[in-house]
Amino acid sequence: MDKDSPSIVIACDGSAQSLSAAKMAADLADATGRPLKLLAVSPYSQTSALVIAGYEQTKVDAAKQQYGRKVFDATKEALGGRADTSEEILLSGDPAHEIIEYMQANPGIHLVLGRRGYSPVRSLTLGSVSEKIVRHATGPVTVVGN
Repeated sequence: MDKDSPSIVIACDGSAQSLSAAKMAADLADATGRPLKLLAVSPYSQTSALVIAGYEQTKVDAAKQQYGRKVFDATKEALGGRADTSEEILLSGDPAHEIIEYMQANPGIHLVLGRRGYSPVRSLTLGSVSEKIVRHATGPVTVVGN
């Protein structure tokens, strides 16, 4: 694999949809010879709750790292060693916002993510992460359904 070529980035959250998307991304990486990276976003609400509860920053950071490790390990297990996922990117905040900013800062990446099965009413009122990313993405995005 050419490490300097644009990467395929899997947006991971540990859900079944995310793990299915990871398998498709690994197939795409194998077919194109592009490097595969894992990206997870520690949910802003989880981090906020820790700060509001009065936890020290080191505990907040530890919770973020624990979340990332759990998600990355689950994704690697689902891939069964099929892909070189040597780079792991762990961000914190609103998932759609953070992923869009990551794409803007890293032109040329191809993002692969799962689509969560929200109810039609919830999707209309809140919008889904995948929908927001597709709408504002600065590069190619593949959304993998159930």
